[in-house]
Amino acid sequence: MNRFEGKNVLITGASAGIGQATAVRFIAEGATVFGLARNRDGLKQTETLVPAPARFAFHLVDLADDEAIIRGVRAAAEHLDGRIDVVCNIAGVTLKTPIDALDIDLARDIMQVNFTGPMRLISEALPHMPAGGGSSIINICSTSASQAVPTLGAYAGSKAALVSLSFTLAIELAPRQIRVVAISPSGVQTKMMWEIWEQVKDYEGDWYSRLIHPWGQEHSGNAADMAGFIAFAASPEATYWNGSEIRIDGGARASF
Repeated sequence: MNRFEGKNVLITGASAGIGQATAVRFIAEGATVFGLARNRDGLKQTETLVPAPARFAFHLVDLADDEAIIRGVRAAAEHLDGRIDVVCNIAGVTLKTPIDALDIDLARDIMQVNFTGPMRLISEALPHMPAGGGSSIINICSTSASQAVPTLGAYAGSKAALVSLSFTLAIELAPRQIRVVAISPSGVQTKMMWEIWEQVKDYEGDWYSRLIHPWGQEHSGNAADMAGFIAFAASPEATYWNGSEIRIDGGARASF
């Protein structure tokens, strides 16, 4: 399939996990991708994985740095000849913020990376996004936006805010016919997911075992699976998908 032939895609978190797999998927389908991340080695690795390295470029950006986001989008627009057809907000950070030992500065940092940063990035990219129905914004959220995740309050709150922003922008950008959708994964086999598991596995109760695929953990999705959903969400086949959230958890929610 070449659903994205001639299309330009901006991806955050392109150095690892879902962001890296998404860059590979879009380029395999004909797109030119500009990746943003703070890990140069990871971005260079992505360059070796994509099927057409000439259609991948990147810029170092830490989403905790507002000015860096502005510079990164500017670099993307210049490289992509002023046109960005798809924005994928994939980068994120997951850290514990237990309420009885709250580190408020850490909570603010999490909100900046997971919510304020993506909001800024969208704002900066919008002037470069064509109106008329061919552009889309895909925000990778989390099932934690709508279920309890004890000790991860700041993370959950930031992802809930990103879901809400997606709904709001779908209506705000309706006059330009730019679609905005939220994808909320759970239990995906990535380095971040295992880091989350290490942080919470000893928490009392079985809250986190409920994230596991009902067929067994070995059936949990991987980054390439998520990239497939993201590519579909941005494709012409998904033009009726707008202003809503889809939960991708392998059926884990059904077992609650």
